[in-house]
Amino acid sequence: MRLRNAYIIQCDEVVRDEHGQVIELHCSYVPGSLGQTPEGAPKPRGVIHWVSARHGVQAVVRLYDRLFAHPSPDAAAGKEGKAFTDYLNPDSLRTLTQCVLEPALAAAGPGEVFQFERQGYFCADADHVRGKPVFNRTVTLRDTWAKIEQKGT
Repeated sequence: MRLRNAYIIQCDEVVRDEHGQVIELHCSYVPGSLGQTPEGAPKPRGVIHWVSARHGVQAVVRLYDRLFAHPSPDAAAGKEGKAFTDYLNPDSLRTLTQCVLEPALAAAGPGEVFQFERQGYFCADADHVRGKPVFNRTVTLRDTWAKIEQKGT
């Protein structure tokens, strides 16, 4: 794998707990791979976007999604004899409390907008204060509803 804006890394050892869950990866970097793949080195399978846990800032991130799990809850409710509230999306809000963000985001003012790479667009919440950042996702980068509607399902 390549670390975004850094080197290709290779996994040298996987450490597992007593239940077989991965708890650590011991890795090394491939010398000469900063911004390029040296001759003879394997091509990286992907890029890991990362933030330094040591230098990053802890934040709360709220992931908002569609309020309803059906594109037309009123119509579906009428056809199926249910209430439109039966189609509420239980995952319409997920709150992540252990996020690590770039340090500069701690100084953002409420309402400032940012793109979190490969995640979507976020704005600093009114609850956002220096040292305790809170961000809300306003737009995702992938729209699964558009794919569903294209397939006609």
